Amino acid sequence: MSDTSRKINRVVKHRGVRVPTFLYGTAWKEAQTETLAQQAIASGFLGIDTANQRMHYYEAGVGEGIQRALLEKGLDRSDLFLQSKFTYVNSQDHRLPYDPKADYSTQVLQSFESSLAHLNTTYLDSYLLHGPSVNQGLSAADWEVWRTMQTLQKAGSVKLIGVSNVGYDQLKLLIDKAEIMPAFVQNRCFARTKWDVRIRELCQAHDIRYQGFSLLTANVTELSRPEVHRIAERLSCSVPQVVFRFALQLGMIPLTGSTSQRHMEEDLEVYDFELKEDDMDLIENIAF
Repeated sequence: MSDTSRKINRVVKHRGVRVPTFLYGTAWKEAQTETLAQQAIASGFLGIDTANQRMHYYEAGVGEGIQRALLEKGLDRSDLFLQSKFTYVNSQDHRLPYDPKADYSTQVLQSFESSLAHLNTTYLDSYLLHGPSVNQGLSAADWEVWRTMQTLQKAGSVKLIGVSNVGYDQLKLLIDKAEIMPAFVQNRCFARTKWDVRIRELCQAHDIRYQGFSLLTANVTELSRPEVHRIAERLSCSVPQVVFRFALQLGMIPLTGSTSQRHMEEDLEVYDFELKEDDMDLIENIAF
């Protein structure tokens, strides 16, 4: 268990790169995307997660919101951590950011260039494979995509690379066989798996930062338990704040997708209080 008395910094160094410990996720925002991305940065978020997958993300809207926020807050591009993803065609709709008939390496490069244009930037801080193409193991396509992402990192176009929606055996294979190990894993995080404990432990052993999404929506039943509400009442905070603080103290980088600026601000207030060891144990085992 983490030392809960340790102050958690809003930005840490990971493999030489400044990485915020709390990210704002932009999925499923559609027409609100520009406004919400701008509000997230105005609220204090320094890390924005998106993907070049028009079915679930409006990446160009994210870019517009970022530009507005940079101007309003007097920030430089280097003050922000921007993360996007390459998504295979079977997880896209008809609005593709690449030629689906091209080889996978070309698809990655076309999607990446499109992301840079959407976000009005010359580089990304992090670029993720938005899930392997198969459920078990890694396919030839996955390795071709990963090699291309490695090339982008070596060229300095991307600072760090990683993988999302990945299973334990797939991650272990990537760690064992890849020239450049992933710097990030981003998974939907379920209380019923002790908050993805096996993958988090594998990440910790290999200097990989774990990003958890759907912390609230994937765990509605567990988080409705009275024990969790009692912790929130004792600390005079909300259940979402308790969950995000729990994630931070576990060493996780949580994502929030709040559509309320007040909730965005409340999310970032989790740096201002601590959970006790007993609280951590209770939430970690809430599904059991």
